[in-house]
Amino acid sequence: MNLHEYQARELLKAAGVPMFEGGVASTPAEAEAIAAHLGGGVVVKAQVHSGGRGKAGGVKLAKSPAEARAHAEKILGMTIKGLVVHKVLVVPAADIATEAYVGLIMDRGTQRPVFMVSAAGGVDIEEVAATNPEKITRLAVDPVYGLLPHQALSLAFTLYTDIKQVRTAARIMEQLYQVFTANGATLAEINPLVTTPDGRVLALDAKISIDDNELDRRPDLAALRDESAEEPSEVAARNASLTFIKLDGNVGCVVNGAGLAMATMDLVKYYGGDPANFLDIGGSSNPDKVVNALRIITSDPNVKAILFNIFGGITRTDDVANGIVAATREFKVNVPIVIRLTGTNEKEAFRILEGVGMTALSDMDEAVAKVVALAKEAA
Repeated sequence: MNLHEYQARELLKAAGVPMFEGGVASTPAEAEAIAAHLGGGVVVKAQVHSGGRGKAGGVKLAKSPAEARAHAEKILGMTIKGLVVHKVLVVPAADIATEAYVGLIMDRGTQRPVFMVSAAGGVDIEEVAATNPEKITRLAVDPVYGLLPHQALSLAFTLYTDIKQVRTAARIMEQLYQVFTANGATLAEINPLVTTPDGRVLALDAKISIDDNELDRRPDLAALRDESAEEPSEVAARNASLTFIKLDGNVGCVVNGAGLAMATMDLVKYYGGDPANFLDIGGSSNPDKVVNALRIITSDPNVKAILFNIFGGITRTDDVANGIVAATREFKVNVPIVIRLTGTNEKEAFRILEGVGMTALSDMDEAVAKVVALAKEAA
C-alpha cells in the first residue's frame, strides 16, 4: 500500500525528521487559506500515487495565496498517469543549497533492509542508477542490530563534509530506519534531503510503501489507504479477494497459484505476446471468483484475448468451468477466451464447457500459443 506524501510526512515528523509544516487541501479555497497561514512563497503539490508529478504539471511554486489558489484550481482534478488528483499538499518553498537522496528498501536478495544514499538527489533514483551508479552508496542493515551509529555516520559522510550536517543527516537516517521497521514498510525515501544556505538539513519530500501483510494487524495503517488514488481494477480485485496487478499488454490471464501465474506470463512473452495482468484466483473453488476475475479483465480495453490456465489441485476445474459459464451468461465478453484445464474433476469441467459450446485444452504450451495468436489478430 502506497501512502500519499502528506501521510508519509506525518510518520517522519512523528519520528523527529526535520520538515516544514504544511497542510492538505481538497479545494482551491483551502489551498489559499493554508498558503495565507504559512506566509511567504509556497509549493502546491499534487497528492497522487505516481512519480513524475513535476513533469506532469502537478508541482507548482506560488508566491502568494492567490497564486496558490490558481495553481490548486489547475492541479485538482488533473490526471497524472491515469490517476485523478483529489488533494494537494501546500508547504513553504525552500531556499535550497544542495539536494541529496536517502532511501530504504526491503531487498529480497540480501533479505535485509538496504539503505541507498546519493548526493545526486532531486531526480529519480532509477535515473541515477542507470546513468551514474557510482554515485549511489548502498548498505544492507542487519535486522538484529539495526542501523548502528557508525554506519549512519559513514553514510552521511558520503553526502556532506560539514560535521554538523553529517550528524544531522545520520540522525535522520536513524529516524527513517525507525519509521521503516515500525510500520512494516517495503520502501521509505526522502528525495530530496536538502541543505539550506544557512546550513540546515531538511526533508522536503517523503515516500513510503507499506507491506499489505502488515495491514491486518495495523488498522491505523489500513485506514490510510486511499482507494480513489489507486487503479480501479486493482481495488475491485482486492475487494473480491483476488491477487491482481495490471500490466501493459493485451493478453488477459486468469490463473490459480502465484507460481503458475508467473510461469504463464513468462510463456506468453516466450510466444511473442504481452500479458495484460497478473491475476491469481487462489486455491478457492468458488465460481464467483471466476466471475469477478473475468469482469475485471474485460473492463480493460487493451485486452484482446483471455487465457484461463488452471491446474486443478485444491482448485476444482469443474467449479472454474461453472464460473466461466456463469460469467459469459451474466455479461457479454467481446474477446476470445482460450481455456486450459487439467487436474481435479477435469472430465466434468470439459463436459460443462462442451454443454455451452466451449472447448478446453489440456496442454499449456498449446493454449498460450493460441491466445497469443488471437491477441495479435485482434490488435
